[in-house]
Parts: sequence; C-alpha cells; structure tokens
Amino acid sequence: MKQGGLVDDTEDVELDFSTEEEEQRALRGAKIRHPLASFLHLFFRVAAIVTYLLCDWFTKSFTSCFIMIITLLSCDFWSVKNVTGRLLVGLRWWNQIDEDGRSLWVFEDRKSSPQAGGTEVEARIFWSGLIICPLIWTGFFFTTLFCLNIHWLVLVVASISLQVANLYGYLRCKNGRQEAPPTSTSSFLQGQHFLHRVRLGVRGEGLEVIVSCPG
Repeated sequence: MKQGGLVDDTEDVELDFSTEEEEQRALRGAKIRHPLASFLHLFFRVAAIVTYLLCDWFTKSFTSCFIMIITLLSCDFWSVKNVTGRLLVGLRWWNQIDEDGRSLWVFEDRKSSPQAGGTEVEARIFWSGLIICPLIWTGFFFTTLFCLNIHWLVLVVASISLQVANLYGYLRCKNGRQEAPPTSTSSFLQGQHFLHRVRLGVRGEGLEVIVSCPG
C-alpha cells in the first residue's frame, strides 16, 4: 500500500526592506535636483562680492554702488531664507507675532523625508555659500577699517548683517536640539538681548519646530 505524499505548494517570500533605503540613498546621491535654487543660492551673494570689488571701475558714485550691492544682498536674503534653504537642505526659519503681540522666532527642520531636502551636493553648495561669503565680507570689514574708509565700512557692516542673519537662522534650524547660541548672537538678530528663551518642541513625522520667544 502506497502512502500519498503531501505536496508542499507554498512559496518562499523574501521581504526586501532595503528598497526604501536604496531609494533614499539614490535621492540623496543624485547630483543636483534643484538646479535653479542652487544657482540662485550662489548668484546674488557672489554678484554682490564681485560688484563690491569692481564697482570703482564702472562708476565713481558711492551711492550707486551702495544701492546695487544692498539690492543684490536683499534679494539673496529673501531667496535663501524663503526658497533655497527649504529646497536644498529642508530647513526654514521665520518670525511671527503671536496673539499676545510677542515676536516669535520659529526654526523648522524636516529631517526624515528624503523629498524634504536636496542632495548631498546641494547641501554642500548651500552650507559652503552660507559660510564662506560672510567670511569674505568680514575680510572686507578689516580692510576698510584699516583704510579708515567710513562710507564703505557702513556698506560692509550692512552686508555682514544680512549674511549673518541667514547663517544664524539656519544654524539654529540645524542644531535646534542643542543649547542655544550666546545672547549676544541673538541680540544681533533682534536688536535686543534674549533674556528669556522658550523652546517648544513640536515633533511630528519628519518635522521639528523650535520657537524662541524674547522676554
């Protein structure tokens, strides 16, 4: 008597959990996903530096040079604060007034979603431009100070202010969980000391918001 064997018709299913990680790596490894944002991030600030260096060749009017450079840096401030930071590194900061009339600084960091920020190349472009250009303006500050060129010194100080404001804001976004910078740095942005700081951590999926409230 033959006994019929049981036929195992089940199939082995292999769960691949690496697909999502590979997709995230591919997105981060791509060279440039936002070419226009990468271009604008460097264009205005580099154009302002070039204009500062070559302005005397085109005009002897300090007023014209001042207007051109401040206009370029104002465009740079707006584009970096509102566009390139969000697209290239997934960071954003802004100021708002609450119901009690208090001024609140809000720092937002989108970390987990690969679509929220740019690629590694774009991140290097963002941080390089954000850090190197203020250092160049700082060099201009010392040269104009040693030459006692008061008019140009005023322009350089205004330029440093616009550049450092964005740098400070994005460093707060990136290092939101760490201890806040010294009070003197905060007062540079607001014109007064941060005597009291209130941090409200709102953590959603891939979102961290730090709110600083001046006392």
